Amino acid sequence: MQGNGYIGNTNALKYKTEEELAKGIEAYFNMCDEKEKPYTISGLALSLGIDRATLVRYGDRDLFATQIKNAKQRVQAQLEENALTGKGNPTFTIFNLKNNYGWVDKQEIDNKTTNRVTIINSLPRDDEDGHNDWC
Repeated sequence: MQGNGYIGNTNALKYKTEEELAKGIEAYFNMCDEKEKPYTISGLALSLGIDRATLVRYGDRDLFATQIKNAKQRVQAQLEENALTGKGNPTFTIFNLKNNYGWVDKQEIDNKTTNRVTIINSLPRDDEDGHNDWC
């Protein structure tokens, strides 16, 4: 068996059932909790004996979509919690959330306002002799 989640040179999956994959995923999270290690997608893939790309492909299969989605949400939740409690590296957490979980920095600009300028001439007029009363 190769480390990519497939058996030999075929497209036969390493995990055949939802239950089998769910058991492997739970074993990974339990190990992380026991060793006080952070959850990661790469660590999950390594624990399952597959590569990260294969883990993503498993998530594209209807049979495994729920298990992979839930695992990714669990990793994401821990990232958020670590960021809020100061346990995680802020730069890496931001990078990870943006690149793996679809988070974005967004600046909204309201360009629907009208930019009308009204000129009001409130200066007094010159009187007949050419002098201003306001000087």
